[in-house]
Formats: sequence, C-alpha cells, structure tokens
Amino acid sequence: MPHLVILYSPDLDSDTNMTTLCRSLADAMLTVRDEAGAQVFPTAGTRVLAYPAAHSAVADGSGEHAFCYFNLRMGRGRSDATQQAAGQALVAAAKAHLAPVLARRPLGLTLQIDVGAEVFDAKFGNLHALFARV
Repeated sequence: MPHLVILYSPDLDSDTNMTTLCRSLADAMLTVRDEAGAQVFPTAGTRVLAYPAAHSAVADGSGEHAFCYFNLRMGRGRSDATQQAAGQALVAAAKAHLAPVLARRPLGLTLQIDVGAEVFDAKFGNLHALFARV
C-alpha cells in the first residue's frame, strides 16, 4: 500500500495516455511529505492501476461525456494534513494531465482517499457545471 485505482470510461483511451497518467500520479504520490518532511508513501509500495469500465452509463447517455474515478487506499497513521496534502497533489497531477481533455469535452472527475472511512472527496471536473446550467 498505497494503491491508487483509477476506473474510467474506455473512450478516454483515445483522448489521453493512461499509462502516462498513472506515472504522473505515482510521481505526485512520491513527492508528498509529512509535517516532519519525511516521504509519506514508500517508493516500493506505491501502485497506480487504471481500468477501463467494461460497462458504464455517464450523465445523460449522449456518449459525449466521460469520467475518471480515482480511489487512493492508504494505511492508517497519517495526519489529516498529510492526507489532504496527498489529495491535493493527486488532484493537481490529474488536472495537469487531463487539461487537454477537459478543454475538449465534458469529463467528470472524482478523487477519494480512504483510510478505513473516507477522508477526502473532491469532484473537480467540468461535467457537473454542464448540467447545472440547464
């Protein structure tokens, strides 16, 4: 552990390189430090895995919308501030990688961090705003 699992709509494979996204997210995880400056996630234990959803229904079913769900599972013992720093590092890396896709199409993005119970939940895509205007 830690393991970051990405579940995504398979049409994103034609929009972005998911292997590169995985590497970017793993690199972001490795930059996270605790309050004492120690590396939070062990290099050897860091895993990022991405799976296209075999079946999915997104938003209104038009086929124009995509999603990525990021779920980080980490072991207990990290402070709330460290957990939040990890979440923000991952959000920043995902936004940077997916910026070209977000500029072209609606994409729902959710990151959750779980340490037993959920500790971080960010929805940072542009899909919700698209439907809020209706």
